[in-house]
Amino acid sequence: MRTIRLTLEYDGTDYVGWQLQPNGLSVQQVVEEALHRVMGETVRLHSSGRTDAGVHARCMVAHFRTALNLPLAAFREGVNRFLPGDIAVRKAEEAPQGFHARFDARGKWYRYTLYLNPVRSPLHARTSWHIRGPLDVAAMTKAAPHFVGLHDFAAFRTSGCAARCTEREIYSFEIIREGYLLHCDVRGSGFLRNMVRVMVGTLVEVGLGKRDIDSITYLLSGQSPHPSGMTAPPQGLCLMEVWY
Repeated sequence: MRTIRLTLEYDGTDYVGWQLQPNGLSVQQVVEEALHRVMGETVRLHSSGRTDAGVHARCMVAHFRTALNLPLAAFREGVNRFLPGDIAVRKAEEAPQGFHARFDARGKWYRYTLYLNPVRSPLHARTSWHIRGPLDVAAMTKAAPHFVGLHDFAAFRTSGCAARCTEREIYSFEIIREGYLLHCDVRGSGFLRNMVRVMVGTLVEVGLGKRDIDSITYLLSGQSPHPSGMTAPPQGLCLMEVWY
């Protein structure tokens, strides 16, 4: 059996997320159907993780196994012929036996983008969170390093998170200004459900003057009875890279 590793890029706006869902169209379903049209057999994709409804990916890694002796071009160019314009296979590779897109992952890079302008932008509406009022970016930049390191992120997950262990290690958290855009780049070993979006929402509350920077340290202690900040909307989040 061959193990084929795919690197996928997609705009998640019109999907219920990566994972197969009974209540709507998922990215996984669309890609598996395209693979079936090329291969003539049904395969199940195993991904490096899940993205929620409306979340995007520049580098979602997934694998499947097959006995077919098709060239790798069939799994990229061939599959792309049957995919809609908002999903693409960027790379198809042979992976070693035993490779698993999820369990072999060593870290991920997420980027959350804010659009800071009183006037909305149609071009950025699908890929950013529009903040109309003034935001104290300096305070957010000062607060972001509080997340770096090994912490208990129980206060930074949303309901439905099934993780038993809530400790995660964040390698870096950078705030990058690019004109009207403000990127929050988070790199870490792994993430709880909606963890990046809750971290960003908490930082925005700092930027709006609604939260003290020191409150983040208390939230990360795992002892806070109070919830963290708001959950940032999904469209600003993008999975940028997965490391193996």
